[in-house]
Amino acid sequence: MSWCPVLAPAVVLRPDRVRGTDLLVMPERVAVLRGAAAGILGLCDGRRTVPGILAELTARFPEAPVAEEVPEFLDLLRAEGWLR
Repeated sequence: MSWCPVLAPAVVLRPDRVRGTDLLVMPERVAVLRGAAAGILGLCDGRRTVPGILAELTARFPEAPVAEEVPEFLDLLRAEGWLR
């Protein structure tokens, strides 16, 4: 769990003011983010470890199932190549 997630070099997190949501913009692809996804990805700065991200999110949202859902979400994005 010493992984410090960061967006892949070709991936940009950008707000979409027209749709009122956030996007992950990649070459030839765009992913529309829903819910807390952008907030989670905003913590993926390459300095915070996954446990550090979980601790920060748990402090912000004590009732949310952070420990169960966030690692799975990060692993999915890493498998897609969007995080490294």
